[in-house]
Amino acid sequence: MNLFQRFKYTIEADLHHAFDKKEQKNPIAMLNQYIREAEKQTEQTGKLLERQGQLKEKLDQEFKQNAEILAKRESQLKLATSSGEQDLIDFASDEVAAYTARNNTLRASIEASTREYFELERKFETMKHKIKDMKVRQLQLMGKENVTRAHHQMDSMIAKNNKTNFEDLESYIDKLAYQIDKDHEVTSFESRLAQLEKNVTEDNAPLLIENK
Repeated sequence: MNLFQRFKYTIEADLHHAFDKKEQKNPIAMLNQYIREAEKQTEQTGKLLERQGQLKEKLDQEFKQNAEILAKRESQLKLATSSGEQDLIDFASDEVAAYTARNNTLRASIEASTREYFELERKFETMKHKIKDMKVRQLQLMGKENVTRAHHQMDSMIAKNNKTNFEDLESYIDKLAYQIDKDHEVTSFESRLAQLEKNVTEDNAPLLIENK
């Protein structure tokens, strides 16, 4: 293994290690990254599949054109043979042989291209299913993460280490209630005293008039 290959493998190993650490720290973020990469690769594969279909159509067109010319040359060979002119027979024979060979080559290429196209199409569909499965898994993990966070927050509120917060709140409410009761009591006393003063004033009013 040369120095470049060792350097390449070292970099790849470091990247894999970094991804592993990141995945342990935040698996949903890594899953999102995997989905983005898979969608990008699937899109590229879709373009290759489309390109393969276009190439197959061109092969079909070439085969059709070649077959038409081959049929024409075979007809011309029959005419040349019937005429007995050797140079025409030789030319037509060479043409028929050339177009026949090309016809066989094109037929084999079309068969291979068709098999390859269907294989690519099958893999393309498999990739799309994989992405769908990953997105379902993504939703499952997001739901699980959300439930975990919700439980954590609720447990934190209910946990013993937050007891002081509830005690402080209860103490504040008790103080507030006491202050309200006290203010009400003071107000009640003042009202009663005022009424008493009023009554005394009314009772003393006739006496003051007689003394005058």
